[in-house]
Amino acid sequence: MNGLSFSELCCLFCCPPFPGRIAAKLAFLPPEPTYKFVPCDESNTKYRIQYLDRAEWQFGERDKESIESFFTRTSRGNLIPCIFIKCCTNAKYTLLFSHGNAVDLGQMSSFYMGLGTRINCNIFSYDYSGYGISAGRPSEKNLYADIEAAWHALRNRYGISPENIILYGQSIGTVPTIDIATRYEVGAVILHSPLMSGMRVAFPNTKRTWFFDVFPSIDKVSKVQSPVLVIHGTEDEVIDFSHGLGIYEKCAKAVEPLWVEGAGHNDVELYNQYLDRLKKFVSVELAN
Repeated sequence: MNGLSFSELCCLFCCPPFPGRIAAKLAFLPPEPTYKFVPCDESNTKYRIQYLDRAEWQFGERDKESIESFFTRTSRGNLIPCIFIKCCTNAKYTLLFSHGNAVDLGQMSSFYMGLGTRINCNIFSYDYSGYGISAGRPSEKNLYADIEAAWHALRNRYGISPENIILYGQSIGTVPTIDIATRYEVGAVILHSPLMSGMRVAFPNTKRTWFFDVFPSIDKVSKVQSPVLVIHGTEDEVIDFSHGLGIYEKCAKAVEPLWVEGAGHNDVELYNQYLDRLKKFVSVELAN
């Protein structure tokens, strides 16, 4: 009925895993921080980001001037860092970007700068609790609190209207992205290598959501009322391509997806059709 083998069923019912342990095993591998925040003045409300060598910053010193850095506090009490990258002076949309596992803001900054410039969007991003220079530790509950705090920081600090915000989640970042997209209608949602749920990653034959499952995005995504673009590599070795298909089929307002033939989990961005699809989505489909 559920697609699990007898031995897997016995394991689950005799010693069901704790959700936190599933989450920790599947999703959270924060790297050593690759950046620092240096206060701009004594008020400690604005900072400049200082990249360590591990961040591999690919732009010049002047480009850093377009990055505003600050902290915000989540409802669970954790102080998390945020960055706003003004990539374009005439950008209609701002991407609220929730990055994948095993990276932090420092490692993602060069990608953000290049992406925003190419698709004519500004980019706002944040580190999860326990990542980068954030306080706290990674957990599913913290993921949801982290993106909620980032959402309010983007809305209140910059006055950006929901219809001008595109929620972009990559890998584990699709989990908080889908969650907040069920509560706020936005300009659009982009789900890059999404997962249906934690148990479905750990046990690929799982066909239902168990009470101890984590990241149950498959049960939430149908409630998203904004246009959704799903992107997935057909040879993804971390989150199987079937997850992207499953999420896409549940979307109420899905647009034409991008299935990148031959791409894995970490190289979708290297294919030409990735940027082409994003440009079309942002500048043509959303405009119409």
